Amino acid sequence: MATMDAHNENHNFNARVVEPMPGYIELITRGYAVMVGALKDCGACGLQLSKSTLLDNASITWIEIGLFFLCAVMWTVLRRGLTACLFKPLARWYHLGPKDTAKMPESGWKLLFYTMSWSYSTYLLFFTQYSFFYDPPSVFYDWKSGMSVPTDIAIAYLIQGSFYGHSIYATIYMDAWRKDSAVMIVHHIITLALITFSYAFRYHNIGVLVLFLHDINDILLEFTKLNVYFKTRGGVYHLLNDVLSNLGSVSFSITWFWFRLYWFPLKVLYASCVSSLDSVPNIPFYFFFNFLLFALLLMNIYWFLYIILFVAKVLTGQMSEVNDVREYDDDEVKAERLKLQEDDADHHNSVNEGKHVQNGVTKEKHL
Repeated sequence: MATMDAHNENHNFNARVVEPMPGYIELITRGYAVMVGALKDCGACGLQLSKSTLLDNASITWIEIGLFFLCAVMWTVLRRGLTACLFKPLARWYHLGPKDTAKMPESGWKLLFYTMSWSYSTYLLFFTQYSFFYDPPSVFYDWKSGMSVPTDIAIAYLIQGSFYGHSIYATIYMDAWRKDSAVMIVHHIITLALITFSYAFRYHNIGVLVLFLHDINDILLEFTKLNVYFKTRGGVYHLLNDVLSNLGSVSFSITWFWFRLYWFPLKVLYASCVSSLDSVPNIPFYFFFNFLLFALLLMNIYWFLYIILFVAKVLTGQMSEVNDVREYDDDEVKAERLKLQEDDADHHNSVNEGKHVQNGVTKEKHL
């Protein structure tokens, strides 16, 4: 009996040896083969099966939904309070220009939040018992439908989920409108869907890994933008902020590729596409979650094109300083306003066509 127990322990140990991280080719070939095989085996897939799977496996309470909306409103109120009491007074105290004063509170708020959220996810992955970063397939070990979510991970989900709920509202009504704002809204919706459904279906382990791999870039982005705003204040150029903005932009570009285009597909997507079926052969909503994760990857690639455009402009001398290429510059705004004025003039002429002026009053012409 003791020999059998020892054999079982050795078997479990061998079954959970940390796998080496795959390469892009292995991700594509194995991921494609596994997904095609899963699609062929899913003969009963359809709306009815999806509905029954949702009812049987999704687990979320009204209290948790209420906390989500409460915290989303809290983030909005907190941001407005910090903007009025801290960020705007700080911008005025440093004598920032009008444009920088308007944009500085958004970056200050996001830097504060993402630093806090990324620090917490870093704590979970590297200073607790969780080994998800070093062993991504372990995110699906011992998965059970309706299993309890550890309190520390549930806190991370509440913080992030409610923030992205707030961010959908903030992108539309509070943030400066940029060239990629529409894509940003789609990103927030997909991220919120991933957070909500991964929590309800108890895929919270892989969710922590996704959050960790994405938040670091937002910290570097907002840090860089703040230094761009502060490098010229009170009409005086400040070298330190210029150097920090350049260092921040370089770090942002490198970490974007490393975290979102290297680690994210090879750790998260490989685990969700391949390792998930090894641990849970009939894992619920396999295709739905992988679709959302691949959509997130495509958006990461889309934004990486902006980074390449930024680097190309710097190298070719089209841009002499760090700037956000997603923002509309003054010439574009003026051109857009001129176009609107021309459209209004054309519309006015078309309305008055067929009319004549008599004693300063426009009259209809009668033949």
